Amino acid sequence: MIKLGLIGYPVGHSLSPKIQNAALKASGLEGDYRLFPVPPDDMQTLENLMTSVRTGEMSGFNVTIPHKQTVIPFLDELTPTARAIGSVNIIYKRGDTLIGDNTDAPGFLADLRSFLTTASYGNDKTQRHGDLNLSALVLGAGGSARSVVYALCNDGWQVTIAARRVEQTHQFSEKFPGIHVKDYNFQTLQLFNFQLIVNTTPIGMIPNIDQSPLPEDTVFPSQAKIYDLVYNPRETKFVRDARAQGLQAITGLGMLVEQAALGFTLWTGINLSIDIFRGAVQ
Repeated sequence: MIKLGLIGYPVGHSLSPKIQNAALKASGLEGDYRLFPVPPDDMQTLENLMTSVRTGEMSGFNVTIPHKQTVIPFLDELTPTARAIGSVNIIYKRGDTLIGDNTDAPGFLADLRSFLTTASYGNDKTQRHGDLNLSALVLGAGGSARSVVYALCNDGWQVTIAARRVEQTHQFSEKFPGIHVKDYNFQTLQLFNFQLIVNTTPIGMIPNIDQSPLPEDTVFPSQAKIYDLVYNPRETKFVRDARAQGLQAITGLGMLVEQAALGFTLWTGINLSIDIFRGAVQ
């Protein structure tokens, strides 16, 4: 019996149970995937859930806001990717070792490359990065932002961070040398000539669907591509505002699918077609 779940707060909006339960059914495995809402300051419940994996009561977990970093002290080991990012979104056991990994970064990059290829940057890295000197603005500085920054830096982007809580951005200077950290306030943010703007905050997520991380009168750079990690609703206000200005914009639904497929393999050892995961959210 495979027993999986998502730890975070809130988690009621998540499509992960739908995706992973479809994957379990397609693979012929008996089990289920459930939601585990854990408030930000409830460290005892977080520790108890980690113990449930150690004892075999649970097979593993996904982790989302706000616990991608707070869960780390309860783990035995981080993979090189999770250690480099400083953030965990998946937990599994190997032998007696409780391991934290990060599939957000490769999941985001896979979906971003698909988006940019469709958006006519081309799928050749030399072509995209040779003369274009691509620059990206990342909104937010939490665990998801760490994954996005890690992926973008490794893909050759110049990255700038902006966050509501400026003190969070300073950690990025130490974690990712060479990125641009600005003391930006979202309300006075100058967008300049960024080729990519990524929202990693939960602003705009159900039920707050009329909110955007940027002010109502924001004018996006004319050449920018817009990526919102929020995927529920299917069209966020951030994406809607960008599209109204004629820009290409997507939510993080594709990233969710990509990281879900990677996670399922880590938990079960089974590689399923990505179409199974995509089909579950259509």
